[in-house]
Amino acid sequence: MKRDAAMTERLRGVIALLESQTRNGELHWEKQAGSAHRYTQVKNNLVILGPATPLAESDVPRYLFITPFDSPNHIEVNSHDDELGPAVLSLAKVVEETCKGKPAVDPFAITENLLERLESM
Repeated sequence: MKRDAAMTERLRGVIALLESQTRNGELHWEKQAGSAHRYTQVKNNLVILGPATPLAESDVPRYLFITPFDSPNHIEVNSHDDELGPAVLSLAKVVEETCKGKPAVDPFAITENLLERLESM
């Protein structure tokens, strides 16, 4: 589906905002253990950027996937996109730089806090 110019600019603004918030330390990305991407949460939306392999080591296309937690709707843009591809690559570079050396996490790990919440149901 072809986007109109206004939609493209709005998406460019969203990607620029994600990049700015990442650069400023306002947005924190995680890499799930055993996963090929990084993720974060923004305003009740799951934001996925992948793959997490270093840009310098791969020419694999990058993708940005955004979906609300309360809806099956989603947005997906990849680095092969003629208009937004460079913005996705720029975001990937900033995320890679800010996450360098950060260990992978297991967001589904069983924790004491989770068990306490389940036991009090």
